[in-house]
Amino acid sequence: MSEPTALTVNGAPVSIDRPGDTPLLTVLRDALGLVGSRFGCGQGLCGACLVLVDGHPVPSCDVPLSQVAGASVTTVEGLSVDGPTAVQRALVAHQAAQCGFCISGVVVAATALLESSPDADADTVARALERHLCRCGTHQRIVDAVLAARPGTQS
Repeated sequence: MSEPTALTVNGAPVSIDRPGDTPLLTVLRDALGLVGSRFGCGQGLCGACLVLVDGHPVPSCDVPLSQVAGASVTTVEGLSVDGPTAVQRALVAHQAAQCGFCISGVVVAATALLESSPDADADTVARALERHLCRCGTHQRIVDAVLAARPGTQS
């Protein structure tokens, strides 16, 4: 039997007793009950499962638990401890979340983008979100919402 894997999830230390090759997404959803990140493609391509690992957006479906040992993981649930974030409020205001399946990953990616590039323009936002598959066709509304969520911008 292997040693439990220690990491921090949404600011809280956790110890997970699962095989090291267990996908992080499985741990988040099944072991910790954090269901905001969703299984989409299972290959790290669609963005539905995106989380922040040490502040960087990472697809949790294809990252093994062993790779995040000692890391700090932030899920969409961990972004909004004091109510909806600016990105979440802007997505609602712009009606950018149709079915909502992809939105948790979009929120994580947009939050990371605006933290590193608070003055991002529309092209930068579109490039940062190009991996996210929205089958509802709200890509332009999503970009508009992220632009509205920039610091100093009304959302």
